[in-house]
Amino acid sequence: MLSDVTTPQDLDDRFRESLAALAGAAQRRDPDQPVRDGATLTGTRALELFDAQVTSRQLDLAARWLRSFGEGFYTIGSAGHEGNAAVAAALRPTDPALLHYRSGAFYCVRAAQAAAEETGPDTRPGDDADESTPDPYAGAIRDVLRGMTASAEEPIAGGRHKVFGRADLAVIPTTSTIASHLPRAVGMGLALERLRRLDGIGRRVGGRAGGGTGTSRPPWPSDALVVCSFGDASVNHASATAALNTAGWCDHTGLRVPVLFVCEDNGLGISVRSPKGWVEAMLRSRPGIRYFDADGCDLVEAYEGAAEAVDWVRRHRRPAVLHLSTVRLMGHAGADAETAYRGTAEIADDLERDPVLSTARLLVAAGLADPAELVARYDEIGWEIRKTAEEIIAEPKLASAADVVAPLAPRRPVRVARAVADAAARAGGPGAAARATAFDGKLPELAGPLTLAQSINAALADGLLDHPGMAVFGEDVAAKGGVYGVTKGLRDRFGASRVFDTLLDETSVLGLGLGAGTAGMLPVPEIQYLAYLHNAEDQLRGEAATMQFFSRGAFRNPMVVRVAGLAYQEGFGGHFHNDNSVAVLRDVPGLVVAVPARADDAAPMLRSCLASAAVDGSVCVFLEPIALYHTRDLYDEGDGEWLDPYQGPGGWVGAHVPVGRARVYGVGSAEDVTIITFGNGVRLSLRAAAHLAAEGIGTRVVDLRWLAPLPVPDIIREASATGRVLVVDETRRSGGVGEGVIAALVDAGYVGSARRVAAVDSFVPLGPAARQVLVSEEAITHGARTLLAR
Repeated sequence: MLSDVTTPQDLDDRFRESLAALAGAAQRRDPDQPVRDGATLTGTRALELFDAQVTSRQLDLAARWLRSFGEGFYTIGSAGHEGNAAVAAALRPTDPALLHYRSGAFYCVRAAQAAAEETGPDTRPGDDADESTPDPYAGAIRDVLRGMTASAEEPIAGGRHKVFGRADLAVIPTTSTIASHLPRAVGMGLALERLRRLDGIGRRVGGRAGGGTGTSRPPWPSDALVVCSFGDASVNHASATAALNTAGWCDHTGLRVPVLFVCEDNGLGISVRSPKGWVEAMLRSRPGIRYFDADGCDLVEAYEGAAEAVDWVRRHRRPAVLHLSTVRLMGHAGADAETAYRGTAEIADDLERDPVLSTARLLVAAGLADPAELVARYDEIGWEIRKTAEEIIAEPKLASAADVVAPLAPRRPVRVARAVADAAARAGGPGAAARATAFDGKLPELAGPLTLAQSINAALADGLLDHPGMAVFGEDVAAKGGVYGVTKGLRDRFGASRVFDTLLDETSVLGLGLGAGTAGMLPVPEIQYLAYLHNAEDQLRGEAATMQFFSRGAFRNPMVVRVAGLAYQEGFGGHFHNDNSVAVLRDVPGLVVAVPARADDAAPMLRSCLASAAVDGSVCVFLEPIALYHTRDLYDEGDGEWLDPYQGPGGWVGAHVPVGRARVYGVGSAEDVTIITFGNGVRLSLRAAAHLAAEGIGTRVVDLRWLAPLPVPDIIREASATGRVLVVDETRRSGGVGEGVIAALVDAGYVGSARRVAAVDSFVPLGPAARQVLVSEEAITHGARTLLAR
């Protein structure tokens, strides 16, 4: 039976029987001395870490127990990975940590470190301690059990998911199983180095260090490092490859990135084996990343290896990877019958390397405890965990949709408007001289009518002036000033530390933004084309948008992602530069998606996004229509009707555009048809409306401006004003924005007529063929006439 362990009971029995077979040491070692000759880990520390390992193991057993009667909802455990307790011990509790889901022992140690800072060093039972001495792992036990049982009292996610995280422990929650948190870790490392030189930015931009809100806590120390852990199978994932590559690239270019990657290698990705030697070969080969390795099943070796790696990263401020050899016990998760793909001999080999049993053998050999004492401690911890679990299962669960979504994307429009007003006051008052200097005396409000691109450029400059933690970065944004010149001159005015070029990898660009936002900055990354965003969508969906949701606002990653997109470029076509697919963005809960069509909207909308990010921690996508960047005319060549003056600070309050509010244009009587559109559709619809006005047809053209959240009240009001709605949607008919508009009308009980004009379900082809699949002025006028003919 023991060579075919697949159940918690078998693993428990194995531990007890193996300990019973051990012979006590002839001589006891001084607990203040190294636990083994040549080591630095003391006996006292080893005893403490054994408690952490046992606590993690007993929590894994409790997870299966809770699941057996329907009170537990998560059974991916840490059994076999308890060596990561040594990694936590080598770090400081103020080093930000983004943890792998098998990091139970790490979390226990981190919680105990924080408890010790509050109450002083703990006293282990058996040392003549008062019975009231608090258990240093009690907090971790309660946190983890609450996560398993989806308790609304769980301290970080509040029952939304089982994650390792707590703001006061500097443990940032991650839900990733495929290392998608690693790009964020690299971004945090870069941000920490920047914050070393620019003290106070975290408090100014994010409300407190770490980008969070609520009760204040001290910033991460200037010599902090970032640790992120992941499994061996994840080494092969694109996000891990991107993070390792970016860290090495930064190091090669002289940028300091104090990040310790910890690969916990158990040789399996669920049922798929990592090829022997592959993980080591891959990690060793990464340029710019120092390689360390250790046996994660041997507490002494794991601690020594972790201490060496941590010291190196902290001292040199450079990236390193710690490759920990581990085992996986009890399968991947509760439902995983690993005997279907693993032989009994292989399982038995892993059992022999059980890190908890290994530590027990170490303690017995050193004479620090005898087998009976360790079994008693094991049982005592297990009993305490079962007792706590019985209390926790009675705690309330999330009971309504409102409770679930409460922390998803807070919206405080009054505070956002106030932030814009405050920025205007600073720019027009104390900051007026600095503003004049930044613009070389050529203030944009005095430059006459501007294009969309020029207006965005001026608004970015004003944002950089007002937000000292703001940084603009991406491919080609600095030296070149962007492919379309939108960021031209910003690097010269604000320096290479605030406006800089990145490597060509969208996952890393967004990851840098995520890390910078989490560390307290206000990042504005650029994705060069909308089509390229699809390479890295999960950094928005799975990472950025979930941070506040899974931390109840304790952590956040404010960010404004600029994306050049949509179609209708003349002379430069094809799918990758005329992408009209935004469905994936509108499907991300809480994401703000802005689409400015005109110059006089672009700057106010960008200011709203920056303020929303700073105030509410919002993740915003600022989707800029490429074809309208340099458009000057509307109806006739040379009319300049698509240009608008830039508002100076005195006009920012009056021009403020709240998130989720549309703009309405009246053409003619504006009583016959309501056209609802956005982006390029605004210009096309206004031109079509002019033709309709010549026929005596009055049109209301509604520019949505915000695709998420949709301006539903404005949609309903303007639709009801005419009773005839034409939705002009330059995205595709299937999965396009128009579907959301029609659904909003139906949900509101709209009883008038409605029709859609949308792009064909096709990629945008090269050259004139694009006209065959995109919306045209003729299609809009025809659609309006069809509505009137009913």
